[in-house]
Amino acid sequence: MAITKRFIAGLFLLFMALALHQCARRGSPTGGPKDTQAPVLIKAEPENLTINFKSNKIRLYFDEYIKLQDVQNQLIVSPPFLYPPDISPQGGASKYVELTIKDTLRENTTYTLNFGQSIVDNNENNPSSYLTYVFSTGDYIDSLALLGVVKDAFSKETDEFISVMLYEIDTAYTDSIINKKPPNYITNTQDSTTIFRLQNLKAGKYRLIAVKDEGKNNLYDAVTDKIGFVEDTITLPSDSIYLLNLFREVPKYGPSTPKFSAANKIIFGYNGYNEQLQINPITPIPDSIRTYVAKEPGKDTLNYWFTPFEVDSLIFEVLNERIQKRDTFTVKTRKLPSDSLVLSPKYRGTIGFLDTMAIGANIPILQIDTSRASLTNKDTIPQALKIQLDTLGNSMVFDFDKEPNETYSLSILPGALTELFGATNDTLLYKLKTGSYADYGNLRIRLEGAVTYPIILQLIEPKGKMVRSIISEEDMLYEFNLLEPKKYLLRVIFDANANQRWDTGNFLEKIQPEKIVYFPSEIEVRANWELEQVFPIEE
Repeated sequence: MAITKRFIAGLFLLFMALALHQCARRGSPTGGPKDTQAPVLIKAEPENLTINFKSNKIRLYFDEYIKLQDVQNQLIVSPPFLYPPDISPQGGASKYVELTIKDTLRENTTYTLNFGQSIVDNNENNPSSYLTYVFSTGDYIDSLALLGVVKDAFSKETDEFISVMLYEIDTAYTDSIINKKPPNYITNTQDSTTIFRLQNLKAGKYRLIAVKDEGKNNLYDAVTDKIGFVEDTITLPSDSIYLLNLFREVPKYGPSTPKFSAANKIIFGYNGYNEQLQINPITPIPDSIRTYVAKEPGKDTLNYWFTPFEVDSLIFEVLNERIQKRDTFTVKTRKLPSDSLVLSPKYRGTIGFLDTMAIGANIPILQIDTSRASLTNKDTIPQALKIQLDTLGNSMVFDFDKEPNETYSLSILPGALTELFGATNDTLLYKLKTGSYADYGNLRIRLEGAVTYPIILQLIEPKGKMVRSIISEEDMLYEFNLLEPKKYLLRVIFDANANQRWDTGNFLEKIQPEKIVYFPSEIEVRANWELEQVFPIEE
């Protein structure tokens, strides 16, 4: 009994020691709770909402040490200053923000400074979100506001930091002013929402536009920027909520200076449409020299191919017949090697049941000999093969029926294709395999709601790559069969002009882009699944 008591007492002491050790460890200093409070503005010099403002400096005092983050993007001044203000602290901590104005301020104007989320505390980066400082150079503060939403007209996701601008429509206003002068008022969608609010506005008539301002100069540049606009004049005060569809215009036509990229190729870049673009040599070209003009697939470039010959420079006329514009360029020769034939197969290894095999070339293909290509299956049985030349994509296209779980051998003998300068292919052999029908999924779509035809129904990957497209002029059940198992996006283009493509807008001509509606969520296609989905279209 005595042994039992000692044993129990020993266990008790051991447990007490362990408990005291844990208590001691848990009681170690941790620095206190994490700071989650944003900095608080406690004073402004001059005071916020000051009228008859005369100062060129503004100081904002906070209840703790702060620092600035991305203030160049986050700070929005409306109306915008012509010269960026000096702002401190830069790279350090302080209990105040100081802003030095370098502009001559407009008379009788209300200014709004929105700091976005650029002011954060020094320890935990908690932002003082969308802190606003307002002053007026006149006798009162303008108090009207305007609300709206910006969305991308083509893509599902909208860019961050979209500038929303108001231009007053007065006797000096023209639509071209957006390329030349900053707006009367401006705000920004920041990086977390596409909703915007313009505030401290005065009554009047305005033009409302949105710009993805790549140059950060509060102007619109059609070459680099996207734009959205409201066709109607905005009259303030207004309780309407406005929608701005952001799009990239087809830029005004303009040729780039041509240059040699190889001894046998000069590239002619351009902006705008190229349907009626001609390249005509002014320098006499010997009859023995072969020349050829072809568009570079997927680029705003025309390639002028020619057999190299001795010449110091070449003079060309670039003619756009659509607008009757002529430009003359002198291109000095350079010592460069000639481009030689390089072939690129579209598929290697696995090929889908609905895929078409093609072999592209870097030099224009002038002719093909279909007798020099053949196809066999894994049992070496010849297969029917349709071959044609795709001049637009500059490729040799091979179309054939595909069976599941099969292996095909595509054999191409020398001379199957001949390029511009007479070179031909070497012997080529490609192995192509198919899987099982069960490896793929099928998707059927039915549209409901406010649908106007014709439409283009497109299945795309989440990053925007086109997968399938169906053009339709009537209601039907749309089928996308034999799809790879993955997630897809679905969109409908309302093809108002029935030209079987999406058309962008034009600000000066007051043309909005064609309407696009996305299915609300990603659609997951699984292997060996049949999925039917209703796509609701709202007004």
